[in-house]
This record gives sequence, C-alpha cells and structure tokens, in this order.
Amino acid sequence: MVRPPQPPSYFFVIDVSATSVQSGMLTSVANAIRASLDSLPGSPRTQVGFLTYDDSVHYYSLKSGLASPQMLVVADLVELFVPAPDDLLVNLQESRDVIEVFLENLPSMFEKTTSHNACLGPALKAAFTVTKHIGGKMCVFQSVLPTIGDGALAPRENVSIMGTPDEIKLLRPSGKWYKDTAVEFSRAQISVDMFLFPRAYIDVASLSELPKITAGTLHTYPGFSHDVDGARFESELTRSLTQHTAFEAVMRIRCTRGMRINNFYGNFFVRGTDLLALPNCTSDSVFAFDLVHDEQSVSSSVVTVQAALLYTSSEGERRIRVVTQAIPVSSLASEIIGSVDADAVSALLAKQALDIGIKTNLDNARNRLQQACVELVRASKEGDKPRTVSGYAAPPPMHQPQQQQGGAESENKPIPENLKLLPLYTLALMKNVAFRGGTDIHPDERVASMQ
Repeated sequence: MVRPPQPPSYFFVIDVSATSVQSGMLTSVANAIRASLDSLPGSPRTQVGFLTYDDSVHYYSLKSGLASPQMLVVADLVELFVPAPDDLLVNLQESRDVIEVFLENLPSMFEKTTSHNACLGPALKAAFTVTKHIGGKMCVFQSVLPTIGDGALAPRENVSIMGTPDEIKLLRPSGKWYKDTAVEFSRAQISVDMFLFPRAYIDVASLSELPKITAGTLHTYPGFSHDVDGARFESELTRSLTQHTAFEAVMRIRCTRGMRINNFYGNFFVRGTDLLALPNCTSDSVFAFDLVHDEQSVSSSVVTVQAALLYTSSEGERRIRVVTQAIPVSSLASEIIGSVDADAVSALLAKQALDIGIKTNLDNARNRLQQACVELVRASKEGDKPRTVSGYAAPPPMHQPQQQQGGAESENKPIPENLKLLPLYTLALMKNVAFRGGTDIHPDERVASMQ
C-alpha cells in the first residue's frame, strides 16, 4: 500500500448556468443525490462535497452544526484558491442535516441567473485541490460548452466535412488539456463520471477524455428536459452512486509463456506495460484485450490467462481478486471455431473497430468489422486444414485473409450454430451511430455512442 485505505469520497461538480437551470437539470441532480444518501457505500466513513460553477467557482462549507451551508464564491479564475479547505469535504453522517438543506435549496439557488458560461476547467482544478488527498468518485454535470479559463473549448462543428474522411477530426480531442488533467486525476486515485446535458455542440470528444482515462463513465442526455428525461437520468445517477465500488484499484493481466497481451480496451490509464490504473472499478466496468502468439507454437496443453485486481473496498479493506482461466489448446480449426462466443467476439470487434476508426477513419473501421466476420464464417466452413502453427488458443489472426479452399463443398456448408448470429451482429454494428456513414449524424452523438 502507498497509503492506508481511504474512506469512500463523493464530490459533485455542478454546472449552474442558465441552461442547467432552465432544463431542470439541477432539480434532477438534487433529487437523485438526496435519494442516494442512505445507500452510498462506506457508511459511516463516507465523505461528500459539492462545488458549483458558471462564470465563477462556488464552494460550500458543510461543517456539521451549521444551520445552512455557507457559499464561498471565487471569481478569480487565474489565481484560484480554496477557502476553508477542511469544511468542503465532510463526513456524510456528521453533516447529514446541512447536506440535506443544501440539496433542498439547490434547484432554487440559481433560478434568476443570466449566465450562459461555464468555467469547467477552473472548477475541475478546484475540485482536484479539495479531493487529491483522498481520491474517490467525482461526478461532473455539464450543460454548455466550457468557454472560460483553463480547458476552454471553441465550437468546431463543421457540417461541410460530415460524412467525409475529414470527419475524424471532430471525433478526436481538440487539445491535450483534458487528457493531461485526467492523467493527474488518475494518479491521485480520482475517477470522473461525466453527465452531459447539451442543447448545442459541447465537444464530447474532448470532454470524454476525463472519464476514459480515469476509469469513469460518460452519460449524455441531448436536449435534456426534467419532465421527459429526469426519471431516466436520476435512475442512472443513483445506480452510479450506490453500486458496489472498488477504490484505488490496479489490474494486471498475465498469460502463459508463448502468448502475450497485445492491446487493452476500456476506460483506464496504462501505468507501465501491463498495469491498468483504475481509481474506481464496479461490476459495470468492462476490460478487453487481444491475446496473440508470441512464439510459433505453444507446447502446453492449455493457455492460462490470469487477471489480478488489487483494490480498496468501501469498508476500508485492501483486497486482491484473482481470476484464472485455463483454455485448452487445439490444432483443429473446428474445435477453435466451435468454442467461439458470437456475443463476446462482436463486443471485442466493436472495441477494435473503434480503436481503428479513431486512429485512421470510419471506413477502415467498417471494413475491419466486415472482414473479420467474413473470415470467421469462411474459416468455419473450411473445416480442419493442415496448419503451420502447432496449436491455437484463439481463431487465426483476422487481419490475415485465408485463401478460399474446398470450392462448392465449403460454400454449401452451413454456418455453425454458435456463429449464426455473427453476420447479423456485424451488420447491426455497421449501422450503429458510432460507425454509420452519412451526414445526418451530429459529431457529439457519434462520439457519445463510441463510449
């Protein structure tokens, strides 16, 4: 352990611009948090804090014994400082009454605001200063494009390049500020769950770096309305806050000699070559990887894959969870094909295609999906052929097309039962917003679907 196990910490960073107020977002946020207080993991050690922002940053002293929270406003976004640092992140049980008062008043506190700006960057720096000593979960609620202070973004939506190869520029972050900030958060064991409520372009591609690198989650609610979308959002926020969570986690994946882990997919920060940093990890967290041959043949009868997750439980115990799987090795293609799970393969292919799409373009991503499906189906029809490699723990590499053999006999052979849905899944993926071509898709919508 680098330090003793820390208590669970939940810090809320809330955009209180006019857009947030008018959409009813503040009301929904307050309702969901109030409904979750009794179920937050880690009681009686749980700590909670709040920060709001528009043109300036607003801190809230929640010291136990206060009749109501004290609002502290810092308008200087360049020389930002943290007033009353000891009272901004408090024990939930001890300060429960003043927290309840704050949440009850939050929807009406800014009802007369005329500000349409949001200084997200300074707010994140302020929140980091308050929570860096303890880490935990940070929930960020954003309704407008951040245009003030550090991390300010400019509108870059360009209708003329939609549906062209240049569209990929809109799907990549516009700068490094959010990535660099996310890395800093990850090192301090802070995970960011980001909730976006855009009514116009908000640059999801740049903002999504925060949850991606800190092992958090991204939720988007375009054109949010409390009456229409409030129930769904409150349900998702409540689940995010109350589900069993592992804090301060790291994960390492190992495999048998002769094989190696080639790529990782998911929300995390790679610390070292094979160590994934996960400030938060839940039952909804998904991590995928490519397992490839490091040597021409595998001498053992099984390939073993082991994942070890080291984490702090919400009760303050430092634990390690080890999952080991032994996968039989076979030189028969039919046995390999028979072991393929179409659902799992489709999910992995989607992650691989997203990686290719962001690095190159969406055409290459669609081609990857189609090529992989065709090659798997073709391999399933060819049956057992002589192989130069003595054993496989997975289907042959999909980027190496096999020559068609067997003529009409292979063509007429039915697709194995376990792969019958793979072509349908592949077509559905290619029609998904993340991969679909055309000019009718908003760039924010496409990026959000990629998450």
